[in-house]
Amino acid sequence: MKITAIRAYRVELPLHEGTYRWSGGNSVAVFDSTVVAVETDAGITGYGEVCPLGPAYLPAYAEGARTGIREIGPKLLGLDPRDLGVLNRRMDAALRGHPYVKSAIDVACWDILGQAANLPVVTLLGGRYGETFKLYRAISQEAPEAMAARVGQYRSEGYSKFQLKVGGDADTDIERIKACAAQLQRGDVLIADANTGWLMHQATRVVDAVKDVDVYIEQPCMSYEECRAIRERTQRPFILDEVIDSLSAVLKGYEDRAMDVINLKISKVGGLTRAKEIRDLCVSLGIAMTIEDTWGGDIATTAIAHLAHSTPPELLFSATDFNSYVTVSTAEGAAQRKHGLMAAPTGPGLGLTPRMDVLGKPVFEIK
Repeated sequence: MKITAIRAYRVELPLHEGTYRWSGGNSVAVFDSTVVAVETDAGITGYGEVCPLGPAYLPAYAEGARTGIREIGPKLLGLDPRDLGVLNRRMDAALRGHPYVKSAIDVACWDILGQAANLPVVTLLGGRYGETFKLYRAISQEAPEAMAARVGQYRSEGYSKFQLKVGGDADTDIERIKACAAQLQRGDVLIADANTGWLMHQATRVVDAVKDVDVYIEQPCMSYEECRAIRERTQRPFILDEVIDSLSAVLKGYEDRAMDVINLKISKVGGLTRAKEIRDLCVSLGIAMTIEDTWGGDIATTAIAHLAHSTPPELLFSATDFNSYVTVSTAEGAAQRKHGLMAAPTGPGLGLTPRMDVLGKPVFEIK
């Protein structure tokens, strides 16, 4: 089997709630997503998706993904998409760094592998644990009372894990955390995600002020060293996200006891192949994980579902249903939230069929 063509589509994904806000005054109303189709001479086509959270979150942006795919795509023609190790080495040789550029292609090739083997990707990734897995709901940065009201709203939709977007003014963030914690019920989980937004003195004030609150602290500062220093100043459970971008980063964090949980984003590390490597290392080391991506629609959410559902439940801290946040559906048969739970599709590959009327015409084709 050989890759004969790669097509890229641009899709806008508006949010149901209008705007998503996080640290640093950042906000997005419409996500710019890239869907990639990888065609083969066997008549099998695989699909992947990459959707950066704007240009100011990670070293990634939507047009950069498409530009990078244009760069590496011609060098992948003629390869067997089922040879995922070979494919990833070729992408790394063609473009140093920029893992998010490679992610959608890698996911599309997992989709092809599953279709060729007549197996769902979840089986290829290790096997399905149980019937479903739990999701968290992100709470966009608003006034403390508005964010607290969201807890009850989202609980009524089945969620029991709530990730607050903080990382702004320290006094306001303390109010946000305490207001939301007051709404918790037994079994609920609260995460205060600063998305690198605090300076060390601000983070120190916040973690001290909430030392008696049942809350997880996520990525308080920009650098690993700053986060580790804050970790040493709090007894609250600690999550690292933005700085966890490789196997070596996980190993360093494990050696330093710098975190209790990591946030594993598929496109941040380059696709399902690299994400599986990190996931399996974390399973061996006993590190719990939130499995997700930067953003996306049906295709990205379904890739998350396959990786999350093949992760041992005791090490799957949570996962994400991005297609629940947006108003546009890009695929039939995609993983869908049901009362705060999700399951990976059972069909071959990713188990979905793209809605070509929604994708429209490709922005470019490599063949």
